[in-house]
Amino acid sequence: MSASDIAAVPDQQTSAPPSAPPTLAAVKTRQQATWSSGDYAVIGTTLQIVGEQLCEALDVRAGQKVLDVAAGNGNASLAAARRWCEVTSTDYVPALLSRGRERAAAERLKIEFQEADAETLPFAPGSFDAVVSTFGVMFTADQDKAAAELVRVCRSGGKIGLANWTPEGFVGQVFKTIGKHVPPPAGVKSPALWGTRARIDEMFGAHASAIQVEARHFVFRYRSPAHWLQVFKSYYGPVLKAFSMLEPAAQAALESDLMAQIDRFNRSGDETMVVPSEYLEIVITRR
Repeated sequence: MSASDIAAVPDQQTSAPPSAPPTLAAVKTRQQATWSSGDYAVIGTTLQIVGEQLCEALDVRAGQKVLDVAAGNGNASLAAARRWCEVTSTDYVPALLSRGRERAAAERLKIEFQEADAETLPFAPGSFDAVVSTFGVMFTADQDKAAAELVRVCRSGGKIGLANWTPEGFVGQVFKTIGKHVPPPAGVKSPALWGTRARIDEMFGAHASAIQVEARHFVFRYRSPAHWLQVFKSYYGPVLKAFSMLEPAAQAALESDLMAQIDRFNRSGDETMVVPSEYLEIVITRR
């Protein structure tokens, strides 16, 4: 799988011509527009168990300062707050932070929400005991810069916890399928690299006293494969954008490929969809 197979879907209206590959800044602008489209919170809330498991893997303690980076609608933020941590939840999509605020208010959880770019976090070095991200920071345009920021704001002896989709898992293959129909921007590293041990070691090894990696599975449970496709076409920015960029015949081809992929992964045995999707749960102890 190439490094660009799973890159975020570009916006056709702002794509640079082939002779001039887009800058990382331009890619980031398009990514932000992509994640602002639809309503990721509808998808995000189904992933809550991943944030809970990550906080357990990190063994967070009451009173610790926890930063959630590219938090979306706050799954890991809520999980840490339930464990009496002092939580700051950040994202560069204001609408998602608003959804996180709604969830925190409903559960009477104290969380500070702040708009922030994962590649330029507005916090002093060593500000947090734990820094977490679930299926968020992996989609940054400049991977090395984002990784360096996670390291910078985590104190020595603190922990960085990540949940990242793998290239071989269901979501990794969804993005690979989309990439065949809507080519990703040239020169952009694949987000799926964050779901490989080699890339994690490359980005964090020099700053870590220990790195623990465990393959886990999140199970997508929907009424049917068609229900999953309807939800993702309506609410999940990368899928919504991909379909919006294609003519009707090309949309039908992409839909056919995605449904075939679900068939390969689906283990329900009935009309529903029960699809495990592999991700890496990563715990990095800061040197």
